[in-house]
Amino acid sequence: QAQLVESGGGLVQAGGSLRLSCAASGRTFSSDAMGWFRQAPGKEREFVAVVYSSNLREYADSVKGRFTISRDKANNMAYLQLNSLKPEDTAVYYCAGGVRTWPGRAKWEADYWGQGTQVTVSS
Repeated sequence: QAQLVESGGGLVQAGGSLRLSCAASGRTFSSDAMGWFRQAPGKEREFVAVVYSSNLREYADSVKGRFTISRDKANNMAYLQLNSLKPEDTAVYYCAGGVRTWPGRAKWEADYWGQGTQVTVSS
């Protein structure tokens, strides 16, 4: 049974940085896209970033240039580097495995989800 466990969240001041980690177990995700999503209070979960098996990466416009997604296939890990954080980045961040989308990028789905890690950015 596949499991994704996030770590690295916390409280940081605006302009600060955090690095989120996602440890996968139970199956290898080397052939799958892995991604990060987030959900702020009172809002729907939204796409943040994805890294495909080819290492091609995509980002939401709101985080482009500030966040960087990466993966370590050998160790079944994924990461999200968050720089220049803003209060509006405050959310629970979820790691996802087996991420897929459709032309237009209006909808994203994933086969596996982590339990989430809280990121809080103070102003």
